[in-house]
Amino acid sequence: MYLKWYYLLLLSVFFCAGFTPLNADDVDCIRYSQFGAVGDGVTDDFDAIARAHEAANNASLPVKADDGATYYIGGADKTIPIGTDTDWGDARFIIDDRKVENRGKYVFDIVSMLPSIKITDVKTLEKDQKKIDLSLPYACLLEATDRETKRYIREGLNRNNGASQSDVFVVNKNGRVERDTPILWNFDNISSLVAYPIDNKTLAVKGGHFTTIANRDESKYTYYSRGIKISRSNVVVDGVRHEITGEGDHGSPYRGFILVSRCTEVLVQNSQFSGHKTYRTIGSANAPVSMGSYDISVDHAVNVTFRNCKQINDIHDTRKWGIFASNYSKNITFDNVEFSRFDAHMGVANATIKNSILGHQGINLIGSGRFLIENSKVCSTNFINLRSDYGSTWEGEIVIRNCEYIPRNGAVAVLVSGSYSGQHNFGYTCYMPEKITIDGLVIDDADHKSGYKGPRIFATFNKAYTSDSYKEKYPYVIAKEVVVKNMVVKSGMPYSVSDNRYMFRNVVVRDRGKNR
Repeated sequence: MYLKWYYLLLLSVFFCAGFTPLNADDVDCIRYSQFGAVGDGVTDDFDAIARAHEAANNASLPVKADDGATYYIGGADKTIPIGTDTDWGDARFIIDDRKVENRGKYVFDIVSMLPSIKITDVKTLEKDQKKIDLSLPYACLLEATDRETKRYIREGLNRNNGASQSDVFVVNKNGRVERDTPILWNFDNISSLVAYPIDNKTLAVKGGHFTTIANRDESKYTYYSRGIKISRSNVVVDGVRHEITGEGDHGSPYRGFILVSRCTEVLVQNSQFSGHKTYRTIGSANAPVSMGSYDISVDHAVNVTFRNCKQINDIHDTRKWGIFASNYSKNITFDNVEFSRFDAHMGVANATIKNSILGHQGINLIGSGRFLIENSKVCSTNFINLRSDYGSTWEGEIVIRNCEYIPRNGAVAVLVSGSYSGQHNFGYTCYMPEKITIDGLVIDDADHKSGYKGPRIFATFNKAYTSDSYKEKYPYVIAKEVVVKNMVVKSGMPYSVSDNRYMFRNVVVRDRGKNR
């Protein structure tokens, strides 16, 4: 009752400014029109929408968009915090990025009303540590950073000097680390340790048809962050649609229309997204590169699922960059999605793809734990690519179950691709998957090019490493075992372990038969 009358008082203030008031008994949700939103697709409604959510957050009331409205959102330097359930229904939103005051500001940020906590009395952490000496008011996602230690020292055309060691993991109120979000590194010099609250109640955001009018900036790495950021745990986003218009012959890339960051237990479902046009620029190695531009990003987050989601434009269109990217994350799941790409840049710990179709950029991995792909189709050059710019490393196992692989444009069928010279320090030891299990795989390589000799389990990885005379400055930990069962090769040709027989000489292949 107090919140209702607080909200009524708040509305009376806006009434004095010319906005429509409500009776206290009618206050069960907030609509944008009550705060001056016109919804004609021309008038800039950014301020009105911001006022509506501010009132909703203060009064703990849900928000509903007006039926049939089209809200124009200009380039003002602001972000709208969403702290309550929001139903955008059939409303449309036009996000105009042609004149933006701050390209780093998301339009919406789904936030917790609980404060984060800076922890200063924990000085070190150990890899796989089970318990931290903490007493917290609620379960939290912890983000640890060590600025003195550099990881992910990138190689290639976008080379860099690495990033500060960082990790995220879930702890309960007593500091016990959840088993499926283990600490991945030793932290001998913690620079910062922040606890982000995990809300018990699920916040739901649903509906909404968004159209981005693309920026027309110079094509360089000045990323735009305009869309919906999710920085609250326990969130469901349901039925959002995002399209892009106005892409020309140049433009800056996008970090993601949806960004999931510093939170856990996020579900995005029944939604549609768009691949962005690929632009080129000059990379850090002073050579031309294609710029990654994403519609979905996951960063410093765990337990994130995309279910029943589709890409609006063609997942096989090579003019569009891969739609998805992730960094510093754990337990990412694709379930019944059709996207042009799954990608883990700076590491994912455990990932699952099931009942899905991956397009021209396929699956790009580095990280650790268990990667499972089942009941899915990959239509890319390689079935799985271990990213060479980050050391082609996967410290764990890969399971392929009941899948189909169609090599793009008649490429040589390679199940696990990558490259590793052994001469570059990535900031960590690099691993090939210790064990690969193939249980049900159809390789549709019938449309192959001349000279094709059949599928390879592994790419060559290092053409120079053909004898013991080759010395790796930073040795690669080679795979130990491959189990093959129920594999069908449409070309009828036998598979081989790799063209680089020496490098993979000690890999044990256990063929359980029923292959043809």
